[in-house]
Amino acid sequence: MNLRRLGTVIALELTQRVRSIAWYVLLGVFAVLLIGVTTLSFLAASGQPDAGGTVFSIIVYFVLLLVVLVSPTLSGNAINGDRDAATLAPVQVTLTTTAEIVLGKFIAAWIAGLAFAVVAVPFIVIAMIAGGVSPAVAVVSLVMLIVEIGVVAAIGVGLSGILARPLFSVASTYLIVAALVVGTVIAFSLSGLAIRSELTTQSRDPNFDDKGNTTSCGAWHTETSEQPRFDKVWWMLAPNPFVILADATPASYDADGYPLDAFSGLKASVRQAQIAPPAHVRYDNCSDAQPDPPSPKTIEAETAPSWLVGLGIQIVLAGGLLVWGTARTRTPARRLPRGTRIA
Repeated sequence: MNLRRLGTVIALELTQRVRSIAWYVLLGVFAVLLIGVTTLSFLAASGQPDAGGTVFSIIVYFVLLLVVLVSPTLSGNAINGDRDAATLAPVQVTLTTTAEIVLGKFIAAWIAGLAFAVVAVPFIVIAMIAGGVSPAVAVVSLVMLIVEIGVVAAIGVGLSGILARPLFSVASTYLIVAALVVGTVIAFSLSGLAIRSELTTQSRDPNFDDKGNTTSCGAWHTETSEQPRFDKVWWMLAPNPFVILADATPASYDADGYPLDAFSGLKASVRQAQIAPPAHVRYDNCSDAQPDPPSPKTIEAETAPSWLVGLGIQIVLAGGLLVWGTARTRTPARRLPRGTRIA
């Protein structure tokens, strides 16, 4: 691996993007959208002493959302697009190795995705100045955002080397990213609803006289029903980029243990899914002493983090596609799809 040749590939790839006016238009549109999202977020969080934390988490999520929507287009045709344009073969006949070509295109696609995060820096700084953002939350969330941008870029570049047609590789990148973002949620929801267990509910209510005063307690009533078991399929959410970002970021809670920002809210919901529902529930409406449900902060302390497993799955997937794409790009090629341009 020669760093000079690698740097040349990265520079060539980025130069092609920078020359495009559409690239600057896209970044400008993103900046305009960020202005609107930041303004609406501050208006929605007005009156909260820690409004900055809420706005910060929304901005980071919005950047990740846009990268998920745009990055497949930027990276999904990195290799086969050059092959169709007859610009790949001249590079392959130089001393540049196939690994350097693929790795250089991956790094360039990663940097291109990070451009959206750079555009969001002023808005992130504004949110941090507003207060409510701890250094740990800022550092960890931004690091995870950078990593997730790299994962999406690696998936696109890998598929562009595996598949011969740019249209198919871009569409396949979108499908894989959609499977991670939306498919995991659908699989979790449907699987949790399909797996059921029996729930026995006992309850009693007070009896009232004509004046509304309590006279006695009624008899106990027992009902049996079925309940979904999301605790058995919560792991399906682990590879979701938004879940990884939320679960890895340190949570922020108020004095009662309830989330203060979007990261903590999603984290609490995912951790809640890990807890098995009780098989027997008892409601005594004659008694004033009703047990309080555990707070999200308590639930987090009693459950296991899943972001490391999810990130590992993503890295194995993206790394495997890059290795496969490198093997398919290596020359001389033994076999090429019909109609593939060689030079």
